Amino acid sequence: MAVAYKDRSAAELQEEYRAVKAQFDALKSRELKLNMSRGKPSKAQLDMVSDIMDVFKTPEDYISDGIDVRNYGELSGLPAAKRLFAEILGCKPEECFIGGNASLTLMYDTISKAFTHGLLHSGSPWCRLDTVKWLCPAPGYDRHFKITQSFGCEMIVIPMTPTGPDMDLVEEHVKDPAVKGMWCVPKYSNPDGIVYSEETIRRIANLKPAAQDFTLMWDNAYCIHEFEGEYVEFPDILSLCREAGNPDMVYEFASTSKVTFPGAGISVMATSEANQKYMQKLLAIQTISYDKVNQLRHVLFLQDKAHTLALMQKHAAILRPKFRCVLRCLEREIAPLGIAAWQKPTGGYFVSVNTLPGLAKRTLALCKEAGVTMTGAGATFPYGVDPQDSNIRIAPSLPPVEELEKDMEVFCVCLRMAALEQLLQE
Repeated sequence: MAVAYKDRSAAELQEEYRAVKAQFDALKSRELKLNMSRGKPSKAQLDMVSDIMDVFKTPEDYISDGIDVRNYGELSGLPAAKRLFAEILGCKPEECFIGGNASLTLMYDTISKAFTHGLLHSGSPWCRLDTVKWLCPAPGYDRHFKITQSFGCEMIVIPMTPTGPDMDLVEEHVKDPAVKGMWCVPKYSNPDGIVYSEETIRRIANLKPAAQDFTLMWDNAYCIHEFEGEYVEFPDILSLCREAGNPDMVYEFASTSKVTFPGAGISVMATSEANQKYMQKLLAIQTISYDKVNQLRHVLFLQDKAHTLALMQKHAAILRPKFRCVLRCLEREIAPLGIAAWQKPTGGYFVSVNTLPGLAKRTLALCKEAGVTMTGAGATFPYGVDPQDSNIRIAPSLPPVEELEKDMEVFCVCLRMAALEQLLQE
């Protein structure tokens, strides 16, 4: 059985380093060109849903609830698409706005309009404020942080716990009226794969922020994305906020990006009817409608929640061996050495590895040198700065299993090498 690096003598570490360096050099000589940088569906997943392009057979198929989807109109989306998303999310159809292929666009629009016009309960547009602060549970989704950074928000790191964001810190920070919102990925969080506990969700819904326009950006991207076990029901944040006296506090987002095609999906922004009325006045100046043909294509293909969940089990069958491969390699090659820890997600698209402090950048640099591209170190923290230089996001979804085994061989060797370099310098 392997001995943890911290329990080895200097001579033993030197011997181990020579062996690992030889492995690294051998891997470099293969001239690999592999990529595990983003959580993309694989070709097998995309091929599986390609029938979505065949749902229209006759001109009559383009009519939904008496609406000809080929024409102008229906800014907020097709009623049928609203009903589908409402069933999946557990909210009301009237609370749903249907967008294009990227929920990220709807998130950006929401923050942008807060700065240019203010939100429903804003006293003024945020651009007129001296300071706008934003709570960022981390590690988290890099593109969330880039949105608020691009508008000049002062981003505050909220550590993640096994049950979600550190709520004691959140409740303390929202006492500051300059704190205008918080990012959340509540189910199978990016990258940790953490599912917020019911207690955490209820504490979030019951927040009493000093800012009347405090905005909860609830990115429920992985709401139906289990890859181990059956679908897990999840609380409806809109109704919980409404019950808590915060009906307008939350904007929830989701999409079909990892259900059908990321490049040609549909998205949803679910929020109170009052928020919808306010936002749609602003959106009506921006667009006449999003792609209703694609909305109907998805309605006809996905049908309802039950049919959609059955499809997600087919996705799970493709993803499951990949995540098991990653976790198996980590358990075999890294766990005995005591140089890293990781979550064991049952859904979502990532495995989050936390190395000993100071190893992430060096590990990823070595991976790149050996021909494996991964998400950059620090990307999972605001401003791209991981204070511990320890978090690494692994995205297993795109490569086939046989390629993933090569990816993980490189990753494990590079992590071992980075750890040994550090220990030998001490």
